[in-house]
Amino acid sequence: MEDHHGSTSTSTSTAIPSLHLATSFGDEALSSQTLARIRALILNPSTPDSTLSSIFQTLTRSLELTRNSVVLHHTLKLLSDLSSHRAQFSRLVFDSVRANSLLSSALSTRLAAQALDVVVSIAERDPASVPAVDDLGDGFFASLCFGPSLSVRLWLLRNAERFRLRSYLSITLFLGFTKDPYPCVRKAALDGLVRLSGSNAIEDEDMIRGCYYRAVELLRDMEDTVRSAAVRAVCAWGLVLVATNPETRIQFSDEVFVKLCSMARDMSVEVRVEAFSALRKIEVVSEDILLQTLSKRVLGIVKEKKSLGQCCGEQFEILASSVAGALLHGLEDEFFEVRKTACHSLSTLIVLSTDFALEALNLLMDILNDDTVIVRLQALETVHCMATCDCLKLQEKHMHLFLGPLVDKDFSIRCATRKILKLVKLSGFKLFNLTVDALLDNVARYPEDEFDSFSALFHFGRNHGKFVVCIVEDISQQIEPTHEGKLDFDNVRVAALLVLAISAPLSGENASKIPPTIFSYAVTLLGRISNALTDVMSQSDLLDYLSQCSRSTGLPVVEVKEGEQRFPLGKGNIQDTSNDDIIDFAAAPLQQKIDGTSETQFPDMDEPRKLETSLLDHKLEAQDEVIKTMNAIIARVKDLWPLVQSGDVHEVLRMLRSCREELATFDLNSIAPAGVLAFTLQYLQTIKLLSKVWSHFLASKFLAYRMGTLDLLFGKLDKRLRELRVTFIGLSKEAELHVLELVLVTYILRLLKVETCCKHATLRKLSGTISRMESLLKRGVQPSNFVIEVVKFSAEIQTSASEDSCDPYLFKRLLAMFCLKEFLVCGRLKYVKAELDVPNNESENPIHFVSGLPVGITCQITLCNILVETRLWLKMTMDDGSTQFLFLDLSLSKDCNGYRRFSFVAPFYRTPKAVCFTIRLCIGMECPFEDAHSVKHCGGPKHELAYLCKEREVFLSMICKG
Repeated sequence: MEDHHGSTSTSTSTAIPSLHLATSFGDEALSSQTLARIRALILNPSTPDSTLSSIFQTLTRSLELTRNSVVLHHTLKLLSDLSSHRAQFSRLVFDSVRANSLLSSALSTRLAAQALDVVVSIAERDPASVPAVDDLGDGFFASLCFGPSLSVRLWLLRNAERFRLRSYLSITLFLGFTKDPYPCVRKAALDGLVRLSGSNAIEDEDMIRGCYYRAVELLRDMEDTVRSAAVRAVCAWGLVLVATNPETRIQFSDEVFVKLCSMARDMSVEVRVEAFSALRKIEVVSEDILLQTLSKRVLGIVKEKKSLGQCCGEQFEILASSVAGALLHGLEDEFFEVRKTACHSLSTLIVLSTDFALEALNLLMDILNDDTVIVRLQALETVHCMATCDCLKLQEKHMHLFLGPLVDKDFSIRCATRKILKLVKLSGFKLFNLTVDALLDNVARYPEDEFDSFSALFHFGRNHGKFVVCIVEDISQQIEPTHEGKLDFDNVRVAALLVLAISAPLSGENASKIPPTIFSYAVTLLGRISNALTDVMSQSDLLDYLSQCSRSTGLPVVEVKEGEQRFPLGKGNIQDTSNDDIIDFAAAPLQQKIDGTSETQFPDMDEPRKLETSLLDHKLEAQDEVIKTMNAIIARVKDLWPLVQSGDVHEVLRMLRSCREELATFDLNSIAPAGVLAFTLQYLQTIKLLSKVWSHFLASKFLAYRMGTLDLLFGKLDKRLRELRVTFIGLSKEAELHVLELVLVTYILRLLKVETCCKHATLRKLSGTISRMESLLKRGVQPSNFVIEVVKFSAEIQTSASEDSCDPYLFKRLLAMFCLKEFLVCGRLKYVKAELDVPNNESENPIHFVSGLPVGITCQITLCNILVETRLWLKMTMDDGSTQFLFLDLSLSKDCNGYRRFSFVAPFYRTPKAVCFTIRLCIGMECPFEDAHSVKHCGGPKHELAYLCKEREVFLSMICKG
């Protein structure tokens, strides 16, 4: 049926002048112009009830007297709008339409269905009207279904649940229309049967069998959409049939499974996908049939057990051939959608048989080399399900293929593999060694994976404590400090081996088997390791655990029962099972330091004093560790661009949010390289906004975006890019070039936008950015392919965008070449910022003023890393949007180690005739690279401003005379 919602009129008129509507309603009584005016009044929330009552009476008379089907259609639509937007008229509209002769198929089946839609919609909002709808009877619905209109029949079948039909009438209609000559009707009828199967309204077994076997017949329909719907119906009613016969549950379940397997080789991709999706829902299947789905050759066990029923001869061969290799065909299908769904179906079938899970694992190892990322990811998720169900039995022949994804270029693939390794339990020491080497290689190749790799190593070591103890001597040799007593912190392998070693005692192994020095060395990486183990223990618990193990020659041996942890985590102390020895960690205080590391003082420590000296030395290197973390995050963001291009914005935003949460573990006010942290946060926010803007230009969304939303995103993105360019001093040439690339992409996206205004201004900015890029390239910076092409076609871009009807393909071709780059930030990066305060001013203590005379506002200003030649402005904004700018002369203040602190009395000249008002103050810095003509403030800045602080609200109150 047609949608009853339209756009709200902006008209403020609240009445139809004299309601010049005909009193005698012929076919032309309500013109299209009159109908449009009526609709605008209905949707306008300011229209008075008296006008709405006149409209209702007019529409009711039109409904009674008009016989023109077009006018009646519009009249019903307006009545529907009136009832949905004005609740007080719902019952009146219901009674009017309910009493009208339209609710019969005599005049028009379409009009009768539309009238029925109106009364049912009102009844859904008003339960008191439901009995009146029921009085129409099921026969009226059935008569409309058998009417000549195909669209009405389809609508009725798709919305049958809205009309409260008796279950047996619904099932009769659905079954009847599965034989309709129109494929779309047959599909709608089958979909109706599927919905009905979930209502548990049909209890008669013969009726259930009838629905099931009718769906089975339609598995051979000529139309793909009908066969696809038939697969869903066979699965739905087959499961109902299985549930109603507990004695023959396995037999019926096998039959349904075989029927679904027969569709695994269908010519339609949609049908094959539905077939494998349905297989996932089967809860009980004979083991021999399951094994047969993985073998194209009919197995002898199937013939011996006769799992395909009592059939024989040709019928047996047909059934056996339909099952043979069904899942194998799905995993080898040429379309990735089918392969993905087949992998997904395995995730539920593997729990039904151990032998089947082992055979399926052999196939899944091959799928890990699939060309499509989404298929490889689904295969890994299926293997993860096997590990969760404790039916993953990895053998040596599997290890090469299983560990291969750890070096995959796709981050999500590597992450999914590590997720499995956290659960896996290997049977042999050789397999353990292979896995450890693969994880160490993974963290060496991809530094951005460090936290997740450390977490995987910790869980893996905890599950294989005996094997960790066997290699602890080798670990000790690799992490021994140099002859100068220093650890190689730049070697991520050392940190990874420490994480693996400290996990062994938590598996139940005696901590005395691990040298105490390993735990001491791990303390020096406390912040780095604790970030990776947030799912296991807090930083304080980790420190307690490491400090106790490092100062003990060995903890008491405790028998660990299955399911128990050696150390109860999440508490302030750790207590063993012997009542005479309680280890209290409260005696080991933790002193947090600026750089995010910790200095721990252990009473009665037997370690040499050189360890304390080593801890102090490493503490000085913590700043470098923070910078490495920031660079790893920037490298991780680079891998997100393929997801942006594919339109998976939700996943991109989720991963960016994860990066921001990781950054939140650092304190902006206490970490020395504050510029690096601020830049990384700003960069993440910029990529987030660019991803949202990019999604609006994808093929599926290009025509559907809302102009207001896109313009708002462009404004925010411009602001972030402006801040990246001017509020950071000391950016490398590579980082500066990449920021300029982001600016170029934004300008090209603006030019690509169909409704872009002020193209000439955008072109000027684009030309200026290209000039800045060319100067960087002359200084030896290596350009990307995107930059090369933009510079190459700069003249063509200017010509294309200047024309009234520009060709968008040039812009799209350039955008297709863009990708995020990896670059490094250093500790010398300085963050330009400001602080603004107005002392002793709040709503209860305002500044007093005299209307019409200037008022002075005393401001305390602190500037950080701002050069004396910078042009700063104090922006003063009133509630009505009017703005005043004041220039801040930095030559009048002194620089002290990068800081300038001074007081400034800001005169505000536009005091209004009001009892009180507020002003918002903010400090902005001119961006010299912006177009000087784009900002026109009389006596104000000539360029766009980048704001350095949050707005400060100032309260003012008029002096009372008297």
